[in-house]
Amino acid sequence: MAKLKLILGIFTIVLFIASCTTQNKTETADSIKVDSSQIIKDTVVKIDDYKIPELEQRMIDQGLVNLQTIDSTIMVELKYSTTDNFVHTDVYGDLTRAYMQQKPAEMLAKASKILQSKYPDYRLLVYDSSRPLAIQRKFWALLDTVPPVKRADFVANPEEGSIHNFGSAVDLTVYDTATQKPLDMGTKYDYFGDLAYPIYEDQMLKEGKLTKEQIANRLVLRNAMQQAGYMRIDSEWWHFNALSRAKAKELYKIIE
Repeated sequence: MAKLKLILGIFTIVLFIASCTTQNKTETADSIKVDSSQIIKDTVVKIDDYKIPELEQRMIDQGLVNLQTIDSTIMVELKYSTTDNFVHTDVYGDLTRAYMQQKPAEMLAKASKILQSKYPDYRLLVYDSSRPLAIQRKFWALLDTVPPVKRADFVANPEEGSIHNFGSAVDLTVYDTATQKPLDMGTKYDYFGDLAYPIYEDQMLKEGKLTKEQIANRLVLRNAMQQAGYMRIDSEWWHFNALSRAKAKELYKIIE
């Protein structure tokens, strides 16, 4: 009888411990559930609290479209929102999204699809697109030590307006998602010199200043852009126009 009571006592203790453990697990699970809900709630609040920068809002108000809403695979790194540019100055401030007129944006999305159809790991990486005239004037003023006749070699005179100012030009490169870096184009973005000129590529190759691979990389970008209807320029491998300056002025108002 004593042995039976001892066994029953041990069994009762085991049941009590198991009950407590189950309760603790339930309380812990409930606690995790509450914490997760709070995290999700906090995240939503942060997204909802996003404030559109003034410069971005001005472009939206003038009918321009966010390139990444047209094609989410297009990457954006606005160089003029950093100091990594030829004037070594952040002129865009908190602007981080790229905008263009609707038709040029659709053309860029077409170039993106053409690129990825041949090179699935490649993405277009935009360095600059639409540029309000006020920013163009900032660029012009930052080059005040350069004579006006030479200043136009670096940036269009704001009195005439750049095709960027009409939302119809884009500066960009090709990004390789496999290596997680842009393709080697032979020069940095905004390099002012013969090495950046498409018209001098054959000469630069003969002189050993550009490699076959660097020129081939430029052609990957150029072919995709031109097949989509964009026009290259002679002096910058990264710059493409959706329209001529005259046509852009005819179709669009200058971005203020």
